[in-house]
Amino acid sequence: MGRFRYGAYFLLLAFVLIITGCSNTSDKTASAAGKKTTGLSENEISNEAFKNLFPLQYDSYQKNLKMEDTKYGGSIKRSKFDPDKEPLLPILFNGYGFATEYNEDRGHIYALEDIRSIKRITDKSVGSCYTCKSTAVPQMIKEMGDGYYSANFNKDIWPKGVAMGHSPIGCSDCHDPKTMDLRVTRPSFFEALKAKGVDVSNPTKNEMRSYVCGQCHVEYYFAAKNSKVTFPWDKGFKPEQMYEYYDTIAKQNGFEKDWISNISGTPLLKAQHPDFETNQSGPHGKANVSCADCHMPYERVDGKKKITSHWWTSPLKTMQTSCGQCHSDRNLDKLKNTVTEIQDANVKALLDAENISVSSHYYVNKMITSGVSQDKIKQAQEFIRQGQWYWDIVAAENSAGFHNPQGSMDSLRMSMEQSNNAIRLATEELVKKGVNLEELNQQIDQVKKAVADEKVNEKKKDHAVNDYFPAQTPTVPPAKK
Repeated sequence: MGRFRYGAYFLLLAFVLIITGCSNTSDKTASAAGKKTTGLSENEISNEAFKNLFPLQYDSYQKNLKMEDTKYGGSIKRSKFDPDKEPLLPILFNGYGFATEYNEDRGHIYALEDIRSIKRITDKSVGSCYTCKSTAVPQMIKEMGDGYYSANFNKDIWPKGVAMGHSPIGCSDCHDPKTMDLRVTRPSFFEALKAKGVDVSNPTKNEMRSYVCGQCHVEYYFAAKNSKVTFPWDKGFKPEQMYEYYDTIAKQNGFEKDWISNISGTPLLKAQHPDFETNQSGPHGKANVSCADCHMPYERVDGKKKITSHWWTSPLKTMQTSCGQCHSDRNLDKLKNTVTEIQDANVKALLDAENISVSSHYYVNKMITSGVSQDKIKQAQEFIRQGQWYWDIVAAENSAGFHNPQGSMDSLRMSMEQSNNAIRLATEELVKKGVNLEELNQQIDQVKKAVADEKVNEKKKDHAVNDYFPAQTPTVPPAKK
């Protein structure tokens, strides 16, 4: 009888193991098969469709409508060219759309409104500009394949999105509408991680809490052959590793530049918003802290219920629930002061690097108009290219240096070194040509002041060139969003 009892037990155990999956069935498949679904279509892209199913999370998401200015960044639609921001940007981006209009980021809810109104979108803009702005993108890519990326924004992509009933960045971008499982919907992200050697076949929940953000908060470029959104990660996430990628793999595949400077004639790279890369290389990323841990902390709502916040904002606004979860032993006021000190130091270094980069462009402009040899000009232009890249990869990032304080400072140091290399080389050659360096520096100061003093932001770029510093590139290519 005892043997029978034990035999039956092991037979039952074996049966349970079989039906519960003593196999390699993924957690996601099991989740989809074993739990209640929302009842929504797998192709649902309207944020409103989730409102009644998840009212607390939806209300939290609506907080992204708030507009509030902060010391660095903020969420008010204001120009980066404003006097208290970076009024010299129309010089560094001269010859490119970013010299016409470049605004601070607003809440994700404004994504469609802002891309439709930004003056960088022209009749030559392509589908890639729409990639991280609309919930319609994943379905478009399924339907159009890689043809989506090169399709005309105004003629093809925008009307198609409207017809599909698109929403700005929202629920279906990060969640499977049927199961609400986290998901990556922009294929370029996993493609880039795979190329870097990362196994993305079965990411953990904690990894997904960063991946859903990282699929858009990244540095990217448009591939030469089809304008496909591509991430420069094969060699690593650090600024110097991404620059090496651009200098090798990207060039081999036909991509050399985003535009040519109207001031120095330099082929330049425009950094985007490399929050994911910067954070991954920083102290929080190395400690496996996810993006959501800080930017989507748990919160108590409706009196008692605990949800993940969908108000994507600075942790400095939610320190008790974001920072306080890990730094419970720290005084939060002192912690906030520490963050501010880090940002202050980084922004000061950023503005210093920016100013030197601006000067380097004008030194090379004078090399060109003074008849310096092409070899020397190209050498100086390479210094400018690197100097501007190492500055912009920090300037385009959204944390004012906090995601990776030391890495950002290192990048800005490299920026200043390379920009100064360009100025040094130019100085040597201009002296040989008999150029009056005192007059040159006076002219540079005057043009900087003229750009900064112009009240109409769209006209600032026009003051960046003059009779002393004539334009070097007559054509203006379409800009990335």
